[in-house]
Amino acid sequence: MDIRSFQNPYLYQDYSKDDSTPFNSVGQLNPVFVNRLNCKIQELLQLLNTGLQSADRDDFTVYTGWSGIALLYLHLSEMYGDQSYLLKAQEYVSKALHCLKKRDVTFLCGEAGPYAVAAVVLYKLGSHKEADECILRILQMHSSVMKLESRIPDELLYGRMGYLYALLFINKHYKGEKVSSQYIREVCDIVIISGENLAVHKRMKNQSPLMYEWYGEYYVGPAHGLAGIYYYLMQPECNVSIEKLQTFVRPSVEYVRQLRYPTGNYPACIGDSRDLLVHWCHGAPGVIYMLTQAYKIFQDTAYLADAAHCAEISWQRGLLKKGYGICHGAAGNAYSFLAMYNLTHDLKYLYRACKFAEWCMDYGDHGCRIPDSPFSLFEGLAGTIYFLVDLLNPANAKFPAFEI
Repeated sequence: MDIRSFQNPYLYQDYSKDDSTPFNSVGQLNPVFVNRLNCKIQELLQLLNTGLQSADRDDFTVYTGWSGIALLYLHLSEMYGDQSYLLKAQEYVSKALHCLKKRDVTFLCGEAGPYAVAAVVLYKLGSHKEADECILRILQMHSSVMKLESRIPDELLYGRMGYLYALLFINKHYKGEKVSSQYIREVCDIVIISGENLAVHKRMKNQSPLMYEWYGEYYVGPAHGLAGIYYYLMQPECNVSIEKLQTFVRPSVEYVRQLRYPTGNYPACIGDSRDLLVHWCHGAPGVIYMLTQAYKIFQDTAYLADAAHCAEISWQRGLLKKGYGICHGAAGNAYSFLAMYNLTHDLKYLYRACKFAEWCMDYGDHGCRIPDSPFSLFEGLAGTIYFLVDLLNPANAKFPAFEI
């Protein structure tokens, strides 16, 4: 089980109140650690800017392209209050808008993402008319998303939940209902109908009232599968009725729970017996968000206990040989600690996030594999920087382009 990860050198140096930690008793990072983070962020930004000169000029996506770099700089502008970062975000999202291709409607891998990031950046720069035009482009996709016969899947990367996230992203940054709650509710309704239809068609309704597939597989994690869909259906901003949550979503969450391996990890797909992957996209580090949200909504401590098991898997097996990225890397796995810290306020989880940050700050020193898009947000360096920036304010840290 360790062929995909390095042995965690911090495993036997876990959090203790008696040890010296990079934060105080209320979770405030000390100045030395903050300075170390800031210096490393600036160093890695220089490396990023150099590397992007050889990046794919036609990749407009948030996942591996220019929009993801724009999202990083938007995040930097919010953390540091520096207008120059916002202008860099505008530069990169403009690159994305100039190379759009007609394809998926999602935030991460489709056109909705570049338009949503552009809308927020332009809005913050005071270009409200141009921002509204970007939002209009997103809303024009709504009719195709609402058609079951459109053959749009329901998952996050290429499906309806990826479109839903774009709507939620806009409302979050506008701090209000810029996009009507009716649009958001309608997307959730069609996703529930789609999931119920598949469960009936595949004769799985007695196991789970909702079921979803992508390319013929029943994926479990948040990128392509069940955990991501249920995570969004449980968001208060989506206004799914209590009746639907209890009738459809909660039993479906229970079904995912029973897929857990004895180790506490989760399979990539239903029926996969290989306990191999410990990523955000596949495995416990991604399923944790469904579980923490289920705990918030249903107040059942069994969900919290399962989430704690997920975080333990990240701690034991989360320093991946695949690298330091957020989709399938150490930085992405570290977000599972931040999710637990912000839910429980247990300093153990903040300590573990800081230790994974120390690993990431030794970027390139561990002999990790080089990803296909080495400077991108989800596979490469930009995502690692995003995590280090988030750690400066851990109480507000959220996995980018996914957590609400």
